[in-house]
Parts: sequence; C-alpha cells; structure tokens
Amino acid sequence: MIITNKSELYHFLSDRFVIYMSIKGIFPIDKWDFESESILADLPEEDIEVLMVRKVEQVYKKGEVIFREGAYPSGIYYITNGKVKKYKVDRDGREQIIYVANTGELLGYHAILSVDNYPDSAAVLEESIITFIPGEDFLRAINQSDVLNRRLLKTLSHEYAVLANSLTMFAQKSVRERLALQLIVIREKYKVNFEAGMPVEINMSRSDLASLVGTARENVVRMLSELKEEGTVETKGRKIIVLDVKRLIEIANYK
Repeated sequence: MIITNKSELYHFLSDRFVIYMSIKGIFPIDKWDFESESILADLPEEDIEVLMVRKVEQVYKKGEVIFREGAYPSGIYYITNGKVKKYKVDRDGREQIIYVANTGELLGYHAILSVDNYPDSAAVLEESIITFIPGEDFLRAINQSDVLNRRLLKTLSHEYAVLANSLTMFAQKSVRERLALQLIVIREKYKVNFEAGMPVEINMSRSDLASLVGTARENVVRMLSELKEEGTVETKGRKIIVLDVKRLIEIANYK
C-alpha cells in the first residue's frame, strides 16, 4: 500500500514502533538502521500531493535491479512493500551489500540532492512493490516544505552515523561477531505481526548474507551450522529462524 495521507503515515509509523520496542531495551537498533521512513511522517497534505502526483508503482521480481551504480538519476524510489539491498560491485565482480532497506524507506534521493550519479546499486531481495517519484516532483516538494528539508538533513546525518558504525564493525569485529550483529539487524526487518518471544524467519540467501557480513559463503554456512547446534538459530532451506536474539547480542559483543 502506498502512503498517500497523514492518517496512513501515522498508522505505518505506529506499526514501526511496535516492531522495534521489543529489542530497543537490550540492543541499540537505531544505530544500525536508517530512518528514511520518518521523512514523510506528518507532512502537510499539499507536500504529499506534490510528491505523489506522478508516482508510478511497479512490481519487481526477486533479484531485479532498480538502479545501477553510475547511472544518472531521474527520480527517487519508495519501497511500498518488500526489501531492497544496496550494494557495490568491485573490479572483480564481487558484490558487497552496504545496507538492506525495508518497506517504507526511500532510495536514490542522495543522488538527486547531490546532482550526481547513483553511488551504489539497488536490487530487490524478494518480490517487491516499488514506487517511482520523479526527481522534479521531489525537488519541488523540498522547495516548498521546510519540514521536509529539516527531516532530510536529520536523516542524512543519521545515515552517516549508521555507515560509520558499519565501517567500525568491519575493522574491529571477527566474522562470527559480524554475522551475529547482522542477524540481529536483519531480524528486525523480517518481523511480521510480531509479538514478544516469537521466532523471526529471515528469508535471505547465504550468498547475500555473506556479502552483508563481508566474508565467504562457506564461512557463513559453517557458522550458521554452529549457531544451529547451539540452539540459537534454526534453518529451513534458505530460511534462518532466530530462536534466541539475546544470545546473538552476546556473540556480537556490542558495546
């Protein structure tokens, strides 16, 4: 469902609060998750109308690319439903996932704001509904909305802090710690109708998880087997079911 008015935005953000409140007391999830869904919250109706007047919704099949690094942007993208990986590819064709974006988040607006090419690529992790918003409409909404301007500045600052945390993680933590940390973060994105104590299924390929962790697929497979033996996770095909998130937090050794 595309968010088109303040009432829908309120209910969406209320749901996001319910999703996060069960872990915030034991893990600082906000330091690892972008908050671009809050950009549109409670915007004046006239600003929402400018943004959405020429929107185009499209269904993307799993694995389809939304945009590629180096391409010139024609607009921004809103994840109406689904999950998207942001990634870079090195000279040898190896993929490094930078971030996994969830329903309600915005993509591609950095390139529009900087009047530059996309700094990374984006592809869907599962069948997703993506809404395209022309760049002209996005910029027009910015020009008329002080609220949108302030939120974009706040969001960009927060995203910088999240990426700084990620760089520190790669520099200072072991592969096992990084895997535990990423499972904690990704678990939050896969919560559906969640209630405290419920196991959460992560539907992500081992290759994508390895790319996110920054290691070889074989290492991820081996460490998942170890976590399974410990009773921390369960696996069903490509699905990973987190049974004990507190144990993952211990393994992540986050301070």
